[in-house]
Amino acid sequence: MVNEKLRSSETDRLFEAVLSLRDREECYRFFEDLCTVAELRELSQRFEVACLLSEGGTYHEIVARTGASTATVSRVKRALEYGADGYKLVLARMAAGKARRQA
Repeated sequence: MVNEKLRSSETDRLFEAVLSLRDREECYRFFEDLCTVAELRELSQRFEVACLLSEGGTYHEIVARTGASTATVSRVKRALEYGADGYKLVLARMAAGKARRQA
């Protein structure tokens, strides 16, 4: 369930923009304009933490590999366990896509 406090016409428009992107290069171009380098690195780091947690990585391994703080790892773990299942949705789709490409 999505937190209704996040919903707004501005957020809807942002998500429509993201959904219009066609490939990785377009994503780089859009997010470079939208985010600071630090913001994009933080988002990327959180997603990498989610990937590693879903693969069974330990806090120590993930902190060492990503440079994320234990607080960030904890926040991502909490989202994986009790969040809106957005990470799980994307990770499952990415795994299915990888399996199709390998078949």
